[in-house]
Amino acid sequence: MSVDIALGRNLEQSGSYVVAALRLFAGYGDAEAIVAGDRRVTFAGLRTQVLELAATLQDRGIGPGTGVLVLAGNTIELPALQLALHLVGARTMWIAPIAGRREIEAFARLSEADVFVYDATTKAVLGERLAVSLGVPVHCLGDGGLGRNLLTPSGTEFQPEIGDVAPATCLQTSGTTGEPKLVHHRQAFYEQILTLAADYLAAGLPVLRHLSHSPMAFASGQITSFFNLFMGGVLFLEDQWDAGRALATIQRERINSTYVSPPLLYQLLDHPDLPTTDVSSLFMLNVGAGPAAPSRLRQAIERFGPVLRIVYGLSEVIVVTAQPGLTEDPDHPERLRSSGTPYGDVRVEIRDADGSRLNPGDTGEIYATSRLRFAGYWGRPDLTDRAIVDGWVRTGDLGYLDTDGYLYVVDRVQDTIVTGASNWNVYCRPIEDLLQAHPGVRAAAVIGVPDEAFGEVPHAYVVPYDGAVVTARELQHLVRGEFNEMWTPRGIEFLDDLPLTSAHKVDKVALRARYAAGSGPGELT
Repeated sequence: MSVDIALGRNLEQSGSYVVAALRLFAGYGDAEAIVAGDRRVTFAGLRTQVLELAATLQDRGIGPGTGVLVLAGNTIELPALQLALHLVGARTMWIAPIAGRREIEAFARLSEADVFVYDATTKAVLGERLAVSLGVPVHCLGDGGLGRNLLTPSGTEFQPEIGDVAPATCLQTSGTTGEPKLVHHRQAFYEQILTLAADYLAAGLPVLRHLSHSPMAFASGQITSFFNLFMGGVLFLEDQWDAGRALATIQRERINSTYVSPPLLYQLLDHPDLPTTDVSSLFMLNVGAGPAAPSRLRQAIERFGPVLRIVYGLSEVIVVTAQPGLTEDPDHPERLRSSGTPYGDVRVEIRDADGSRLNPGDTGEIYATSRLRFAGYWGRPDLTDRAIVDGWVRTGDLGYLDTDGYLYVVDRVQDTIVTGASNWNVYCRPIEDLLQAHPGVRAAAVIGVPDEAFGEVPHAYVVPYDGAVVTARELQHLVRGEFNEMWTPRGIEFLDDLPLTSAHKVDKVALRARYAAGSGPGELT
């Protein structure tokens, strides 16, 4: 019996979404699937690679329930590896190599791995250190590592499992809280990506040529990779972010889709190559992983056109809302601050501290639920119980819905500044947006810091444009005039750049540590 027939007959029994993906790949045939540097693979080649890897994994004793920890760059083999591991029923756990060494070691300890796989060609030093410390069987992507090369075909044929193989994935959180967690996603997550890809094609929208800098270790990397592959699009993988290289790739490869965080969007806007780069191929420039300043969004609309798509989500519910085709709407100018409306099957509610649902316009915590919702934090039932309430995920973000269903994210719950004798709530994002609207300011971040008189007060970190003359007193006057004294940063420090997490978000944990350690160089009031 051929592999194709076996896959077809065992689809219902195995329950693996990968079988449906392989059928799609067979239909896409010789169309290009993945590009990484000078390496290119077709869908037919990807399908073959998945089946060969699955056979090799079975030959090495990796199957249903095996916990496989993976450390690798954004290489061309990773989508096939993920699909092959899920096809045999393994639980995959991905470590982002762009994270710090201590963070990586903490995630590795949390993973409860049975097997460790690492990229022996590009992650040799860290991979060998983890291989020794974990004390589990080791396999490598490439030769020269401490384990056998998984990319060497076993010569055997993949035998589909009959029964529930229950594939699952544990992914790193993106580092905004400073506490390492592994976000556990089950089969439903990938089934929903299949559904979203089919819905996209049914809508008659362009097949995507997507440029991805998101590691497979993050939920954003998983959904962008497989959403594009499941629809038959071309996935362009780059291992490290560089604004100039991204612009060159967009022009050379006629990229029509990519995803960036606000800091990376600002780097594109400020790059000297942008004025001479042909970006007319762009259909969808996704901006997420944090709030973008309306002043910078206006610049992006002017340069790129109505292709911006604002996306709000988190590792626990990767896409909550989206606002495609962003433009300045004279009837609704406030929507430059909106994260859009619920995406796919997502439902959103705003609740108060007691968990009661609030009316449109009222600010409270954002709750969301979807088939994209995570199952919990691996090995942390205490955190899971706090994060999931009756099937709804507590996002930890504050926001409100308008009467048309548009979501506005105000702040992180943990970033809300409670100040003054009346315990007034001050939110960081409106202050950041106002500071970044100043023509001399490239980026800004605000945190709450202790104060004897008021309990807590705003403190700002500002990155000026090169050559701009901006003073702290001038910016304080700007905030005081727009809001009031409570919202005015008591201190303002000027930096060359804001620190970013491994997911390219502004690292407020690092900023708080900087403040606690004492102010660094720059103007401080």
